[in-house]
Amino acid sequence: MESITKARKICHLLLRFLAFGATLSAVIVMATSHEKASVLVFQFEAKYTNTPAFKYFVIANSLVTVYGFLVLFLPPESFLWRLAVATDLVFTMLLVSSISAALAIAQVGKKGNSHAAWLPICNSVPKFCNQVTGALVAGAIAMIIYMILLLNSIHRVLDPLILRKC
Repeated sequence: MESITKARKICHLLLRFLAFGATLSAVIVMATSHEKASVLVFQFEAKYTNTPAFKYFVIANSLVTVYGFLVLFLPPESFLWRLAVATDLVFTMLLVSSISAALAIAQVGKKGNSHAAWLPICNSVPKFCNQVTGALVAGAIAMIIYMILLLNSIHRVLDPLILRKC
């Protein structure tokens, strides 16, 4: 039984470390995405700060990265783990909303919107679009890991409560 508990703790720590790495990667890749292009006589620079959804993505992933780093040092037997369930839920939903917003804008950048007469820009700035795609993939991986961590945290907190009532 002790080896199972130790294996769970190691797996949980590994998942938290992977989530930290994924959110950190998403921030770095998105924050470094920029490219200059010329269309006819117009020059423009595509960068994440031009789009509020991409800024929100970077801010949200930055917050989750800091949280993920701090939780790595939280003692497993601490009462604060019950608080971690609530904060895992909040930060998972923050990741979901930021990825959703950034993905919607990325889709418009890639495909455009003929109804609004918005042209796609990814043909003009492919490096920028590829970096945004990479950041979104890293963010999605982090979101999936945080969902798994959330389910695991809920199980860890509720399991002893359920067993006490039986």
